Amino acid sequence: MSDGGNMAENILDSSFVTEDYRIYKADADGRILAEITFPRTGDVCCINHTFVDESLRGQGIAGKLVQAAAGHIKRNGWTLRAECSYAAEWLKRHGENGGLR
Repeated sequence: MSDGGNMAENILDSSFVTEDYRIYKADADGRILAEITFPRTGDVCCINHTFVDESLRGQGIAGKLVQAAAGHIKRNGWTLRAECSYAAEWLKRHGENGGLR
């Protein structure tokens, strides 16, 4: 598991948890409020799921999740792919670096 602080790159607040192939936020009861998953096969990570609970929608969180995941994937030297339609469209508009340098 990664240390979260490095992953978020100040894109997401500290309430988001970063694991090797997932970034998420849960409420006090453990209910997932926002999540992006990007399982790895070999050196390829594929973003296959992005979710934001209704209570958090309209705040740009889904885009921030994609941006943070893309940064994490690139920093680790893995190839980025997207099966999730939201992530694929976001990456098409913003590029794989998503504004990160």
